[in-house]
Amino acid sequence: MQDDQRLFEKLCLEGFQAGLSWLTILRKRENFRQAFNNFNLEDVASFSDGDVERLLLDAGIVRHRGKIEATINNAKRALELKEIEGSLADFFWSFAPDTEFGRDGESSHPSGVASVSPSATALSRALKKRGWKFVGPTTVYSFMQSMGLINDHVETCFVRDECEQARLKVILNRK
Repeated sequence: MQDDQRLFEKLCLEGFQAGLSWLTILRKRENFRQAFNNFNLEDVASFSDGDVERLLLDAGIVRHRGKIEATINNAKRALELKEIEGSLADFFWSFAPDTEFGRDGESSHPSGVASVSPSATALSRALKKRGWKFVGPTTVYSFMQSMGLINDHVETCFVRDECEQARLKVILNRK
């Protein structure tokens, strides 16, 4: 995925998901889009304290003040990052591991699927250094998985090779 608005939306939803079921977030996804103006960076960055209060009353989303304020903060940081890096996609994809399937860590889980990796930890640190919130290594790893920066489909998964081809295409086009 290379669309900045979609990348921002996904990273925000990963933050809202922290500590909750993904099904909860998926069921509320359209409400999140409506509440956060389709995750338009400029719109969300301009949200006020009044908007925070409005969102805290919105039963259609996860009403967590810290996560709501982090989304607004992160929109401001995303605009700054775009100014420096050109796009969120360029910045995020610069952290995609240049290894087979983008795996750059070991997992102790029987499936072999990790919940964090050195690349996710590095991206998390880089974002936190730039003032982003709710972007810990596990959240960022999940984001990297869902956006194709890491392909950790198990060997027997029917889409594993297709996902890897798409991931490599993006990486090769960025070089």
